[in-house]
Amino acid sequence: MAKYNLTEKKMKAPLYRTLLNSEMVEELYERIMSKFIVEKKYRDPEYSAQKLAIELGTNTRYISAVINLRYQDNYSQMVNEFRIKDAMYILKDKHAQKMTMKEIALTVGFSNRQSFYAAFFKRTGQSPKEYRKVNAKELDGKIAQRRARQKAKREQEKTNKA
Repeated sequence: MAKYNLTEKKMKAPLYRTLLNSEMVEELYERIMSKFIVEKKYRDPEYSAQKLAIELGTNTRYISAVINLRYQDNYSQMVNEFRIKDAMYILKDKHAQKMTMKEIALTVGFSNRQSFYAAFFKRTGQSPKEYRKVNAKELDGKIAQRRARQKAKREQEKTNKA
């Protein structure tokens, strides 16, 4: 009879995570967020964790560890989150209504429309076109309500003057 080693495998934290102290994590996190929020590096489809590490003077393992500790995601998921939030903003913008989905995808950093649709649906549960339609209807409703209030206010002012 053969014996099998059926002991449970213990999950160990990677060694490089133990090398990061809390001050280093916070400082590196702030620098990463600066690259993404201020410089909008996520809009570059060729921007990678390796390029980010080079710009910040560190290595990809530290970048990965900080993102995992602070963002509870990996680098790719974090980048897609920024891209989808940016796309959601653009899709709500009345001035961007003439932009195609491909143009929006390229603007926010996706290399093609298909990956944009897949990531958007995964995050929101609806396609970008559906999201645009729903938000356009809501915006139109809010505009109509505002105009109705303004009209009622003008009529009230006319009544008060008379």
